[in-house]
Amino acid sequence: MTAILEPDETEPVPPLDHRRAVLKHRRGTRWMHWGNFPLLTIMIWSGLRIYWAEDIYAFGILDWEWFAFFPDWFYETLGLNRKLARGLAFHFSFAWLFAINGLAFGIYTLVTGEWRQLVPDRQALRDAWGVLLHDLHLRKEAPSQDGRYNAAQRLTYSLIIGFGGVALLTGFAIFKPTQLSFLTTMFGGYTMARRIHFAVTIVFMLFFVVHILQVARAGWRNFASMITGYEVVDAGPTSEEADHG
Repeated sequence: MTAILEPDETEPVPPLDHRRAVLKHRRGTRWMHWGNFPLLTIMIWSGLRIYWAEDIYAFGILDWEWFAFFPDWFYETLGLNRKLARGLAFHFSFAWLFAINGLAFGIYTLVTGEWRQLVPDRQALRDAWGVLLHDLHLRKEAPSQDGRYNAAQRLTYSLIIGFGGVALLTGFAIFKPTQLSFLTTMFGGYTMARRIHFAVTIVFMLFFVVHILQVARAGWRNFASMITGYEVVDAGPTSEEADHG
């Protein structure tokens, strides 16, 4: 005779797992995003070699130099000590890869419709201010978010893509000032194009710092989604689970 065991009603029932994995980043977006990281790192590193090869960043009067902003150990540690030829070789070689990756990303976003997630709408400036106040804990509720990115992210990412184009154009204006004289003239001459190119580099470096801090603030799930493509989110019970609840 088989015994039928009745469930113990006093025993706690384990909670149902209502987490769901949703697609957040397409494969092409992830590849080109991570490809940009080493490319920009090498571009900035080699660009510093070019800018600092002459060691002109010092303070003084006429021929009397009081102090240099960057001591010798700084150049030696980063490998910047007057290796102009190597810096130029690395910079121009990886500039083509950076340009190809950027062009591929632009075509990819147009073909797949991903541009709709990046381009800010008319209320972006107002909502971005609200996001900033919320991040600074000066506002309790964040503005409503329609899509994958909030207004501040859309503005920032769109500006960074635009700065990438400016970096390439000013780079070509510096590289071939005679053959591409129209570019050099458009940016106000060789010296001004060089200054804009350097300023864009500073913007990229600041963006790196802020971006990494924001990723750390968003948590592991957000970071993992850029690797796997999926983000695990907390969702409510399905209709079948609710009926049996």
